[in-house]
This record gives sequence, C-alpha cells and structure tokens, in this order.
Amino acid sequence: MQNKIRIGVCGYGNLGRGVESEIGKFPDMELAAVFTRRSPAGSLKIDSDAPVVSAGDAPEWKNKIDVMILCGGSAHDLPSQGPAFAKDFNTVDSFDTHANIPEYLNSMDDAARSGKNVAVISAGWDPGIFSLMRLYMGAFLPEGETYSFWGKGVSQGHSGAIRGLEGVAGAVQYSIPNEAAIESIRKGERPKLSVREKHKRLCYVAIEEGADRDKIESKIKNMPNYFAEYDTTVNFVSLEELQRNHAALPHGGNVLRSAVSGAQNNQLLEFSLRLDSNPEMTSSVLLAFARAAHRLSQRGESGARTVFDIPPALLSFAPAADAVRDLM
Repeated sequence: MQNKIRIGVCGYGNLGRGVESEIGKFPDMELAAVFTRRSPAGSLKIDSDAPVVSAGDAPEWKNKIDVMILCGGSAHDLPSQGPAFAKDFNTVDSFDTHANIPEYLNSMDDAARSGKNVAVISAGWDPGIFSLMRLYMGAFLPEGETYSFWGKGVSQGHSGAIRGLEGVAGAVQYSIPNEAAIESIRKGERPKLSVREKHKRLCYVAIEEGADRDKIESKIKNMPNYFAEYDTTVNFVSLEELQRNHAALPHGGNVLRSAVSGAQNNQLLEFSLRLDSNPEMTSSVLLAFARAAHRLSQRGESGARTVFDIPPALLSFAPAADAVRDLM
C-alpha cells in the first residue's frame, strides 16, 4: 500500500470525535493530529495517540497533513475557519446552512485556489448524500416532486447553533418529520408543503445561571435559516437532565421523489437513513470525501468542490476495476 493519507482534525466536538473513532475503518488513512482552540492545547484529552496542536500553530503543519477535516459548526465557526484553513490545506467540511452554501462555496473557492488546494464543502449526509439523491432522482424522473424529511433525530448543526448563543450551557435539538405527509407521498400524492408543514423543531436547552430565559427562547425561535421557518418548541432543563436524557445522537431521514412517466404511470423513488449515531455517519462521509480531495489534489487540481463535482469512483478505497467487477 502507498503511504497513508494523513488526516488532520480541526475541532474535537461530536464530529471530531467521530472522525477519530471511524478513521481506523479506512485502511488508507491515519490520524496525524487534532487541532484545537483550547489554551493550552495540552488541556484537551483525546482517545487516540495523535498529537494535540493549537489551531494557531496549524500553518506549521502544512506539509504534514494531506487533508484537514473541519469539524466546526456552520453557524459560528466554518464561515471564517473554512477559508482560513483552505489557504494552507486540502479541506473537507459539512457546512450545512443550506441557504448560505453558494456564498460559502465562493469564499472557499477563492481561498483554496490561492493556496493551490482542494476544498470539498457540505459533504455530510444532508447536505451531502441527500443532495446527490435529489439530483439523481430529478435527473432520472424529470416530471415530479422531490421531498426531503429529517428525523426524528438530533441535528448537530441546529444544536450547535443554539449552543453558540450567549447564556446557553448546553442544548440538543430534535427534528420531527410530518409522518402523515410522508405516507401521503408514498401513496402517490404530491402535496405542496411549506417548510413549516414538513417538520417541527423540538429543543432542550440548559442555560447558565442568571441567563435571560425569555430572551434566549426568542433568539432561538427567530433564528433565520434554523428555526424561524418552523414551529419550534423550547424546553428548558437542567444541564444534568440534558446530559442524562439527551446524550444519544440518533438521526435519519428520507428523500422521496413522486413522479410520472409515460401518460400516467406513477413512479416513486425513496432513499432513507436510520442512524444510531449521527456524528459517526457524518464523519465517515467526510473521510470518504477526504480520500477524493486528496486524489484530486494529487492530480494538480485546486479550488472548491461540492459533492456534485466528485466522481463517485474517487470515494472508494477499491480500485476502479474492482468496483466495476463487484458493484456494477
């Protein structure tokens, strides 16, 4: 085997720990270092033997990391963290603020090209895998409607957005899909559904002593791109209750396309996920796209890419001939 792809992890929350946990299942990769904003960096204890490095010292590792996986949150970290790292490293991230992806793509493209690096953005499972399903389904059956549903499960991005608010000590947010709407689509109906009609948001929030509960609830419910468009319920709980009852991180969802072919033949395509661990699944997807980013960089390519731009064969550890033989 050729030299392993040296992976750096920036951020050691649920997603960073997921990358650390899952990288051993990728035989062509190794964890080179974990980068943290904690001071001192040595105060961060991790589960592997990889060195822990201050994020401020990351440029010194430019020639020791093949791909940096950015594990910061989309609301507060990645808009600045992403371009900063893309100047020095090939990067992969799971930026998931859907409305801001075009703007983020442009900023990452400028940064990655300036450093002659490859930056793969929004490469989780939604955006990411679900994005691909929406594209494929619409391409295969052009006359119809595509629907995406998430949950019931914990959204890392939405939970992180709440945790970033002043006065919040901890938070978990559950996405609750409209099951009746899903069943109607499976029956061949094509309802017109608003964002609010498709999901509800259920939040459990622990606040710091002295924090203004009403102000925090208002900020959550009116947060654009996260909660303002949904019916959102905020439950305030103690930090102990949050840790006791909401520590698991399951998730899942469905992409469905209800379409017509010929004169009146109904066609239904459906892709679904049921996950015991949202961050472990997301981190596994990021690692596969890290492999693709490394291969593109080895070809001399640079700039930002979305999952739409990555040839599927670049994701697989298997040689192309084996994939054709075994999977086609």
